[in-house]
Amino acid sequence: MATATDEIEQQLLLLFRRTQAIHVRTSSGEMLIERSSYGILCLILDEGPQRLGTIAQTFTLDPSTITRQVQAVVKAGLAEKTVDVSDRRAMLLSLTPEGRAAIQEARTHRRAMLELLMQNWTEDERSEFGRALRRFNTTVDEWNVTGFPDVLVDQD
Repeated sequence: MATATDEIEQQLLLLFRRTQAIHVRTSSGEMLIERSSYGILCLILDEGPQRLGTIAQTFTLDPSTITRQVQAVVKAGLAEKTVDVSDRRAMLLSLTPEGRAAIQEARTHRRAMLELLMQNWTEDERSEFGRALRRFNTTVDEWNVTGFPDVLVDQD
């Protein structure tokens, strides 16, 4: 008999597999924004210019990975790097006007598509789904800071 945890694991697997399809189908405009770029650009739109190290910490990624992803958004003209005036050794990533327009358009389109996708859900169902996702993500963030609990593995 499957447990609730079994069901959650299975549904997370399906969600991860479908994420790319959701991303592609909810893209808009002349440019397809890569998934990794979308996250970085949304972070900057929501929270303002960011140091590269802060971006790496936010997404729990190696700085070299973020550097490659940042190079892509800079090359595409969606963001620009400038010297952080509070610490001239550090760089800040900020949106260009083109980047701001592109991410706002993509986000608006994505949210409209999610509205259509979930049009048969009640507002309470949507709210509960959002709360559950937020709680799950908060738990994962906390584990990323404090360390994942030890996993017991049967050694037999």
